[in-house]
Amino acid sequence: MTDRMDLSVTPAPRRRRLPAWAWLGVALLASGVCVRLGLWQWQRGQAREAQWQHFTRGGAAVLELGDEPTAGAAPYQAVRATGRLDGAHQFLLDNRSYHGRPGYEVLTPLVRAHAATLLVDRGWVPFSGSRRSLPDVALGAGADADTSLTGRLGELPSRGLALGHAAPAGPWPKVTAFPDMAELAAALGAPLEPRLLLLDPGAGPGYVRDWQPPGMAPMRHFAYAIQWWSFAALALFLWGLLAYRNRPGARTP
Repeated sequence: MTDRMDLSVTPAPRRRRLPAWAWLGVALLASGVCVRLGLWQWQRGQAREAQWQHFTRGGAAVLELGDEPTAGAAPYQAVRATGRLDGAHQFLLDNRSYHGRPGYEVLTPLVRAHAATLLVDRGWVPFSGSRRSLPDVALGAGADADTSLTGRLGELPSRGLALGHAAPAGPWPKVTAFPDMAELAAALGAPLEPRLLLLDPGAGPGYVRDWQPPGMAPMRHFAYAIQWWSFAALALFLWGLLAYRNRPGARTP
């Protein structure tokens, strides 16, 4: 007696689907994250817009700084300061680029008679191609005399996410990257004003000076905010589409 072959087909197990409330939770979580990121970018845009407005308004009138500390002036205020440039003790800010080219910004102390020393950013110089060959930033003849300089009050470059921090080191001029004022003051051996003087393009001896408002343009932050909010709306739309396709009575392909 021969056994008959069983030709019956075992039905494939049905795939388990996440319940609708679980998909709703995922969509709400993703949407909430995107909304928060959008708000963060919007707030950054507002802060950047305020900085740019300070930059624009600061150049309207020149403030005679005299012996007053820089902390009392408005951000990016145009000022005139008098003192003696100390060409023997200068700093080269490393990792500074201009139109994509690497280089340094030259910081020269302005020694004032009855106030803290003010660092003057004299502009950008290109990288020579070798760390052993630093640019010549000497002031030249007559630099020991008192001089009156005009420019804007600015801040040291912020390190942000950059990992290239390096305290001032080596002989003068000392190379440094993303330092703070305390490190520069310790290297100089003299108290420093908390702000820099961004030297006007036509004032005093210097290099490439093309000062721009700080950071990314405000509209880019606002655009990123709208982009994140669009992602939030998309997450809810996709959940709605999925819920519609899985509604009771819907045909399953």
